Amino acid sequence: MSLHELLVDELKDLYSAESQLVKALPKMAKASVSADLKQAFSAHLEETKGHVERLKKAFEAINEKPKAVLCKGMQGLLEEGQEHIEEDAGDVFGDLALIGAAERVEHYEVAAYTTSIALAKSLGYTEASSLLNETLQEETKTAKLLFALSKPMIKEAKDTGEKEEE
Repeated sequence: MSLHELLVDELKDLYSAESQLVKALPKMAKASVSADLKQAFSAHLEETKGHVERLKKAFEAINEKPKAVLCKGMQGLLEEGQEHIEEDAGDVFGDLALIGAAERVEHYEVAAYTTSIALAKSLGYTEASSLLNETLQEETKTAKLLFALSKPMIKEAKDTGEKEEE
């Protein structure tokens, strides 16, 4: 295997991951109670559609055809998220469970993009590296937004739990 082939494998994995996420985000938005969380998921859906398009350009920039190979990591993370939708949705605790699932997704993507950028840079693929870095910045911003959204919800959940104990 070469570094180029490894990069192509990473991009195929990311292409699958982002495509799976395009299908999952509307379900997560629908299951959210918080208007802010619904908006965050909806906005990230639009960003994620852009990530898919950017990945196509990254493939082209390294003279490869865009192709997805099932990303089992993302599949597993989204299955866990689906369990939260089915079991926990409907209140602040459900929203917190969705945020936790979404943060795991974002951190998975950050790791994958970081690796892909390093490979692209090492091969001198500056256009691909730049495209991937643009997406990395958006993924990082989304992870920070989810964390920020969770703070008041954690306080609300804690207060709710304390009231129930009284």
